[in-house]
Amino acid sequence: MISKILSIGLKGVEGYRVQVEVQTLIAVESFLIVGLPDASVKESRERVTSALHTLGHRISDRKTIINLSPAEQKKNGPIFDLPIAIALLKSIGVIKTPIPATTCFIGAISLDGTILPFEGILAAALAAKKLGFSLLYMPYDASLPELKMDGLEIVYVSSLQEVIQHLSGQATFPLHTPKASNDSEQSFDKDFADIIGHPFAKRALEIAAAGEHHVFMTGPPGCGKSLLAETFPTILPPLSNESQLEKVSLYQLVGMEFGLTHQPPFRSPHHSASSVSIIGGGQNPKPGEISLAHRGVLFLDEMAEFSKKTLDMLRQPIETGKVTISRARSIVTYPAAFLLVGAMNPCPCGYLGSNTHYCTCTPKQIQSYQNRLSGPIRDRFDITLFLNSVNMEKTKNESNDTSAIIRERVWEARNRQSKRYGKDMCNGRVSYDILMKTSPPSEKVKQLMQQMAIKKQWSNRVQVKLFRLARTTADLNGEAQISESSLWEAMSLIRSNEHYRKERRNFGIKER
Repeated sequence: MISKILSIGLKGVEGYRVQVEVQTLIAVESFLIVGLPDASVKESRERVTSALHTLGHRISDRKTIINLSPAEQKKNGPIFDLPIAIALLKSIGVIKTPIPATTCFIGAISLDGTILPFEGILAAALAAKKLGFSLLYMPYDASLPELKMDGLEIVYVSSLQEVIQHLSGQATFPLHTPKASNDSEQSFDKDFADIIGHPFAKRALEIAAAGEHHVFMTGPPGCGKSLLAETFPTILPPLSNESQLEKVSLYQLVGMEFGLTHQPPFRSPHHSASSVSIIGGGQNPKPGEISLAHRGVLFLDEMAEFSKKTLDMLRQPIETGKVTISRARSIVTYPAAFLLVGAMNPCPCGYLGSNTHYCTCTPKQIQSYQNRLSGPIRDRFDITLFLNSVNMEKTKNESNDTSAIIRERVWEARNRQSKRYGKDMCNGRVSYDILMKTSPPSEKVKQLMQQMAIKKQWSNRVQVKLFRLARTTADLNGEAQISESSLWEAMSLIRSNEHYRKERRNFGIKER
């Protein structure tokens, strides 16, 4: 008798449907697994036969053939232990109940029949939802967040006997309830209210958070670049349930600890990190820092100290929001929709343009140092900030908005964007066609953009960048359309200096 059970195969975090076919024959005893299994899948033979023997079901004196279809896809991991065991029990007549094609099984099995979690279990559960399954049998993992997916019923099981009972219509106990996310325990060590000075930079970071715009900061040592970047996550809105599950699944694949919170991830790799650790890869490709920063922030401090090869490898993920890693064994794709924040000194000594120190670098040294960042990488940044040291005495009595207040404004701006585009998308990632269709600029705004583009010889990419920034600024200000004031503020963000304030006065635009 041939029995067929459906399961999930993983390529990175992407899942595909796998059909487990089992046939038992009266012949010389043997146990074969075909369908490009790796060593961990072949070892299922010992785990499954021992578990069945513990339950009193023997498959001796038979030839057992197990086919994992599609046969051209390489299979890895102990994820197929449970579906193989169920298919075997159905083949020998222990399970007589029909199993619908919308039911899926995943899980590793120990020698005594206990069902155990495995690496990538959350990614497999998310894939089951995407593939259209309506019922999923999976092991209970207390470290995972609560899974609530419309259209997919999840049955948590802890032993093979529980699965048999549930398929036979008998009640199974105990019932497991995964731990729910708890953001009330989340606290921040830093707050925007504690940062002295830099009002322009704070406003720029608020716009960056609202529209998911990449930020580049440069300035002398000690001016506050790292502090602003490390405080930046405190103004980001919490992740949705789906985004949180994506984050946890990526951390689980690399075996890293993850908190059960909706706080966006913040990754800050050292400049000595290899390109593989940042982009991802290896013999069995794993997610890198850019994927671990998915739906969050990737902060590259001392950006000029990273290798030029590593920085240039960021160009494609920044544009597409994903990274594809090709190896001889497999090709995997990981999500990498991160918000990039870069910081560097303006020169080797660090004091070019400082109002407190004298720069000792030659023009050639300065040019060579700044050329470590290629033009295409610089062009990916939407916002460029030139920072300088703050006079502590002049700014000590100023009042600042707290991170909670700024985060509320960012949240409202993102809600406006979601309603306008009909999905969870920000201005920094929306296509130009959709942007112009949903927010057509007025003739005055078009004319202002044309005048400045001709005068400054801006490329098309810079002009699109300005419209996106202006749209985000308008969302923060509660404006239905892009105004001249929003466009001027966007122009100040791509080159933050006094020049644009002068240009504003020349065009008759009053300061806000």
